[in-house]
Amino acid sequence: MKIGLMYAMTGEIESLLQNKQEQLLKQVAGVSFYRIREDVIACTGGVGKVNIAMATQLMCSLYAPDLIVSVGVAGSFENLPIGTLVLAEGFVQHDVDTTAVGDPIGLVSTVKQVLFPTWNLPCGKAAMDGVGLPYRTGLVATGDWFAVDCPRSHWIADTFHPLLCEMEGGAVAQVCLRNDTRFMALKSVSDCLFEKDQDFNFNFPTAMKDLNRAALDFISHLTI
Repeated sequence: MKIGLMYAMTGEIESLLQNKQEQLLKQVAGVSFYRIREDVIACTGGVGKVNIAMATQLMCSLYAPDLIVSVGVAGSFENLPIGTLVLAEGFVQHDVDTTAVGDPIGLVSTVKQVLFPTWNLPCGKAAMDGVGLPYRTGLVATGDWFAVDCPRSHWIADTFHPLLCEMEGGAVAQVCLRNDTRFMALKSVSDCLFEKDQDFNFNFPTAMKDLNRAALDFISHLTI
């Protein structure tokens, strides 16, 4: 089984590249692809939906993975401890709006979907149980906007009822759907949008502390 790991930022993939076994395979259109294990290829596509969509299509076209996993940090609509792992149940794109022509909010008209479910949640939960770290499951909202506590964040929460908000996963899900490629996502909470206590502010190092180790353990426990 060949697995592709999709990251947005260089800081999210760095700890994977400290292993002497990792190998730079190629660079295409500014996207670097690395072999992490014999059956695991990872890349950083860049921040935002267009960047990660391009990188995901390159991953599919160049390496034809059996499964793609979106890995990275995300803000939480609940007051979760920073570093909480979340196995995504599915994605919506909060910044897609063609309601002016009668579509439901969030509808991606090309594929006629609002919700992009992840592949086989029970299988994913069994794999996370094997990892042995606490985790949550939930819906994730994606959009080209770094979420902060403001009326838009409250609108996203009230409209889509997600657990997390980030900038790439929904685009990865959409590209995987069009390529008939299985898709999962593992996120780590980096900040809590509606909490004023500084302990819940954006904390990238704490969010990344266990994420990549958990991601590699997670895919090792997957059976597909």
